[in-house]
Order: sequence, then C-alpha cells, then structure tokens
Amino acid sequence: MEKAKTDIFWMEHAIALALKARQAGEVPVGALLVRDDIVLGEGYNQPVSATDPTAHAEIVALRAAAARVQNYRLPGTVLYVTIEPCTMCVGAMIHARVARLIFGAREPRAGAVCSSHRLLDSTAYNHNIEFEEGVLAEECSKLIRDFFKSRR
Repeated sequence: MEKAKTDIFWMEHAIALALKARQAGEVPVGALLVRDDIVLGEGYNQPVSATDPTAHAEIVALRAAAARVQNYRLPGTVLYVTIEPCTMCVGAMIHARVARLIFGAREPRAGAVCSSHRLLDSTAYNHNIEFEEGVLAEECSKLIRDFFKSRR
C-alpha cells in the first residue's frame, strides 16, 4: 500500500479511538503506534477517567507499545494521532525514539509541533522525528469542535 493510503488507513483507526474517548466523556483524541504495519500500542485521552494528567492518547499508546516490546525505546515506529501533540507528548516521543509522527488537525493553543511551539525543529535534541500534518484534518478537527460545542 502506498504511504498516503497507509497514513489514511491508520488515521481512520486513530479516529475510531478518539470516538471511544468521546464516549467516555473525554476530549476526543486517539493515537496508535505502528511498526512494520503492526499496531504496537494504541490509546485515547483518559486524563479524567484515569485521574492522571499524563493520560493523553499519545502517552497511553507509547506506554502500551513499550510494555508490548519490553523496551522504552521504540525506533522505526510511526505515531498516528488525531490532533497535534502537546509539549509533554512531543517530549515522550523524542525519548521513545519514534521515527515519524502523523497527525490530523493542528491544536492552535497547545500544539507543540507547528502551532504554538515548533519543538521538533529544535537542534537541542539528540533525536529527530519526521512529521506530517493534515491527514484527515477536517474529520479530526470536527471531532474536537463538536465535542466542545456540545459542552457549551
């Protein structure tokens, strides 16, 4: 499967995970970590239900993957997430040695890849992560918009 079709396939999976977060009353963000077309870990936002401020979708997926492979280093992996990651999640991705990040929609206030900060452009880190934005961006953005609209 070509790269673009593969990215869409996995982002659809991330969107399905985001819907689980929404059903749980959490901000609808989903993430999964893939290597060689195998899902190593997946997650969705759970900070409220888990009473854990670090239980962002990306962190949940990274933790599950690290447990599965019995290593906190996850080279050669691709992280798919519906919304641009925050500072905490970008830091965890760097420490885990994620190779590539694919995200759907930007997060204008807290996005740490290309919105409010550009952490992956820094030369201070000893690991670089390739990234691509905009995969199924409208669908991902709509999930967040509709969620917050329903809460007002």
